[in-house]
Amino acid sequence: MKAMILAAGRGERMRPLTDRTPKPLLQAGGKALIEHQIYRLRAAGVRELVINHAHLGAQIEQRLGDGRDHGVHIRYSAEGQGQGQALETGGGIFRALPLLGPEPFLVINGDIWCDVDYGRLRHRSGDLASLVLVDNPPHHPQGDFTLDARGRVSAGKGPRLTFSGVGIYHPDLFAGCSDGPFRLAPLLTAAMARDRVGGMHHRGHWLDVGTPERLQALRQMLDRGQD
Repeated sequence: MKAMILAAGRGERMRPLTDRTPKPLLQAGGKALIEHQIYRLRAAGVRELVINHAHLGAQIEQRLGDGRDHGVHIRYSAEGQGQGQALETGGGIFRALPLLGPEPFLVINGDIWCDVDYGRLRHRSGDLASLVLVDNPPHHPQGDFTLDARGRVSAGKGPRLTFSGVGIYHPDLFAGCSDGPFRLAPLLTAAMARDRVGGMHHRGHWLDVGTPERLQALRQMLDRGQD
């Protein structure tokens, strides 16, 4: 399975740290955030990676190159630097589809840290998406989606979990889309309404590294050896 790491965000909540450094290259535990993801993917046997970028994207390519120093092969999907260029999650994945191929692929937000075993993720035939959900963090107590006992994900009523930013998607999820900015969430909720989204509840470590405070919390956790 191929994997895509989303690395095109501007990182507004991380400013001024992201004024000169793209958020995926911020350091924690002696590695850039995106390098933690690359090493976990490699450990799971995933070698073919696609990384999208926009803000200061040249730094990401300079740091990671073609991936050989990290034991993987990386291709890039550039989205441009200017205002109005950001494609959002859905548009970014859609533009990278030619690099990802016709089979289901794994997508990971480049600004999270987690100990999910990517090698254990499964995608059911016929599903358009398989999502990793986590307990609701303090900054997002309302959650996103429900997960039933059958492992089906919905946007309906009931106790909610938070979408981790880790998912497996079938290219058909993007059928009918066109190049340009659009969000991923409406595609997912439409697929959920057709019972074509599965999921799992990850109960291990997960952190959305979206603010300087949460980056510091991650650094402290990794300094204690919790990797």
